[in-house]
Amino acid sequence: MKNTTDTDYLNYLEGFISEGRAGRFRDVLSRRTRHFTVAVEDLFQLHNTSAVMRTCEVFGIQDLHVVEEKYGKTIDKEIALGAEKWVDVHRYSSVTACIARLKEQGYKIIATSPHEDSCMLEDFDVTQKSALFFGTERLGLSEEVLKQADGFLKIPIVGFTESLNISSSAAIIIQNLTHRLRHSDVEWHLNEAEMLEKRIDWAEKTIKDIEFVKGRYVSGQ
Repeated sequence: MKNTTDTDYLNYLEGFISEGRAGRFRDVLSRRTRHFTVAVEDLFQLHNTSAVMRTCEVFGIQDLHVVEEKYGKTIDKEIALGAEKWVDVHRYSSVTACIARLKEQGYKIIATSPHEDSCMLEDFDVTQKSALFFGTERLGLSEEVLKQADGFLKIPIVGFTESLNISSSAAIIIQNLTHRLRHSDVEWHLNEAEMLEKRIDWAEKTIKDIEFVKGRYVSGQ
């Protein structure tokens, strides 16, 4: 059986899409990163999860981690506007499992919270590989996240309002940190294997009758 994770398979798939489309995939992936990742914990309003996903896609964050201990498991596609095709969504039934996986992958757990030890956004060290946690609209992050956090981050507020909507907070923080990251000396790009994997994934998501196309490749016809 042929390997469907190699460059030959990618070349085969790209024969079914335009060169412009393939070039666009390469261009977008050249700006993708896993140096930062984002986690959302039990967001009550589903459209907020979708909006955060869209923000991740726009600013080049490849992975979104969604903890779903209490509420629904549906992405609002009207808000996400197709971002669910291009961002890898990882779902967890507990925040414990989410934190454990991210720590295994070498991420520092950063709680976005007006904590007394919080670092202001403009002072955050972008060189550290970080998972940015955003909490519920009503109660913020859980005690478990706050206790296991390696650091805290907040947006400077100068008005009477003490907090922002989760989707607004995520957009401000993600834009700021990814912009600064791209102007740093940090090696933030996806590696070759990751690029190959995503080019194959995106090509498969683009091609109609992909199961038939894949079957022909595997059978060698």
